[in-house]
Amino acid sequence: MTTKAELTSQYILEIVAPIFNKNGYAATSLSDVTKATGLTKGAIYGNFKNKEDLAIASFVFTVKNMLKRIGEHLSNSDSPIKKLYLITDFYRNYYDYSKKLGGCPVINIGVDANNQNSLLLQKVRQVIERIQDQVTTIIEEGIEAGEISSEINALYFARRLDTMIQGAIFMTYTMDDDFYIQDTMDLIDRMIDKELKI
Repeated sequence: MTTKAELTSQYILEIVAPIFNKNGYAATSLSDVTKATGLTKGAIYGNFKNKEDLAIASFVFTVKNMLKRIGEHLSNSDSPIKKLYLITDFYRNYYDYSKKLGGCPVINIGVDANNQNSLLLQKVRQVIERIQDQVTTIIEEGIEAGEISSEINALYFARRLDTMIQGAIFMTYTMDDDFYIQDTMDLIDRMIDKELKI
């Protein structure tokens, strides 16, 4: 059974996570948090040690929900090569989805935390490594299943794929134009066809 404290923490994160994601760590004040939640400073600090603890919890909350959604999308196929196409399929709709989150959490918090908050930046790097590791595993499974060429360096391709996706997300948000993400997903699909697929 969920305790009252756990419900309060969940409520705070649901309200505050998009604010931290959109405004960044430095630009989000405690008064922003109390105003948005309708809770007192004491109630906030009764659930989180300090602003940094709340910012980290907010990032983890946002990313956890995002990764869960990606995981659910990838579960539409057991085929490793099809999972790679499902990744690009997921990101084709990412612009609209991530707007509800206040933007892409990996890019927003990564840029905001760089040179400002080493603990938060460390969390962002862990998420990037986790995403790249998961793509690497999919590629390795595809090699074992005979769907993907054994000539491929799985980690190298996973890093390149993630770099292209993050760059496309950055350009899409900066230019407010979905062309960048759509075109990049088409390019990645062609790379999967030509470089990976047997």
